[in-house]
Amino acid sequence: MTETTTPVSDQADLKLLKKKEPKFEVKAYKKRWIILAIFMYYSAINSFQWIEYSSITHLVVKYYQVSSLTVDWTSIIYCALYAPLFVPSSYAIDKWGLRTAGIIGCTGTLIGTSIKVFSIGRELFAVVLLGQVIVSASQTVIICIPPKIAATWFKPSELSTTCSLGTLGTQLGCAVGFILPPMIVHDSDDPAVLGQGFKILCWTLSIAMVPVTAAVLWYFPDQPPLPPSIAQAQLRAKKDKEEFKSSNFFRSIKQLLMNKGFIVHMSAYGINIGVFSAVGTLLSQFILQYFEGAHEDAGRMGFVMVITGMVGMVIFGILLDKTHWYKEVTLFIYLFSSVSVVCLMYSLQWRSKILTYISCAVVGIFTNAYMPVGFELAIELTFPSEESTTTSMLLMMTQILGVIFTVALGYVNLLMGCFWSLCISALLLFIGTAITAFIPNDLRRQTAFKRNPNLKKNSMHGSRLVFIE
Repeated sequence: MTETTTPVSDQADLKLLKKKEPKFEVKAYKKRWIILAIFMYYSAINSFQWIEYSSITHLVVKYYQVSSLTVDWTSIIYCALYAPLFVPSSYAIDKWGLRTAGIIGCTGTLIGTSIKVFSIGRELFAVVLLGQVIVSASQTVIICIPPKIAATWFKPSELSTTCSLGTLGTQLGCAVGFILPPMIVHDSDDPAVLGQGFKILCWTLSIAMVPVTAAVLWYFPDQPPLPPSIAQAQLRAKKDKEEFKSSNFFRSIKQLLMNKGFIVHMSAYGINIGVFSAVGTLLSQFILQYFEGAHEDAGRMGFVMVITGMVGMVIFGILLDKTHWYKEVTLFIYLFSSVSVVCLMYSLQWRSKILTYISCAVVGIFTNAYMPVGFELAIELTFPSEESTTTSMLLMMTQILGVIFTVALGYVNLLMGCFWSLCISALLLFIGTAITAFIPNDLRRQTAFKRNPNLKKNSMHGSRLVFIE
């Protein structure tokens, strides 16, 4: 039996090939948790300011002597600025990286928050709006950061956890935004007492932003010395990194606009989240029409709505993972979102605080749960389109309709009262439920996974958590 040997020339070729193979060194640094904590901290302060003034609308009206509709714009501006600023924000992150995005988001929040320190004066509500514009503009960058932090700093097995924690900061900020302002700014017929409350609120937020801004400036690098994953290592190894290209972006948008199922779903999605934004903004005004002097209860009810909503997200997220009934679960949640608003409407009409608390909790469970579940259905309908493009399209629709619904329902509330405002909200949600029923059950992603199981390994599992914002 003869022994076969590899020719010398072949051995040399094998050695050469081995030398050419790139060897990547990866490491997940403990510092990544500090980076995530820093982001959660300032994103919470930013989202706090979405509802900061709307949670105490009656006190803002009394002190600044403006209409409730004017106060609504402190929240509406968050929605109004998203559509025109989303593309520039995405461009900034893609071109200049995570550190630049962190600096823009954090320092912008600090500047806007600090400007409001100079708004203490009954004729200075314009200064409040200026600060809100800057803070809300910063938020368009902050929205895009969680998945970037996850990919840049964390191991592949930690992506879902990182994204969920990143968006948890935003949710907690909203929840505290309902409950803290009524505790700081106390109702009084003395403008000096109200002014002192607003002064404490503004200074507290500004001082809270100083250390985290310093941390971002001196302790928030663009990326770790070594990448956390092979995928990130390969990305770094590429000499010519792919940058944001508007032509590719608009081409992908065109593809989505030709997807009839997605267009139907996008319309329904925009109605649901637009109504939720309007109800959240106007909640304090609704409650105080039936429970005089209960502004702290109004804040607690908003807090309950957000917290139970976070629980709903987890419950229905697990259900979706177990069943893959994307359309069915979406339709179920949409229907009960409509019913929950009807329950809130009659709970207020019956002037029962206990029932109103329960109704707010139910509204939170279903309307908050719809956000990520509806997003997952959109991904199914548009696969293999980029999730980021699908997300941006859904968000733009929700923000546009959020502005329209908040302004319109604010006028209805002012002219006809809370009952009719909530009645129209429920009617819009029932219309959205009917639209959802016509969405084709075209689960393209699940079909692709069945044909090629390897696709699922490379999919951004847990992406629903990225979108909760």
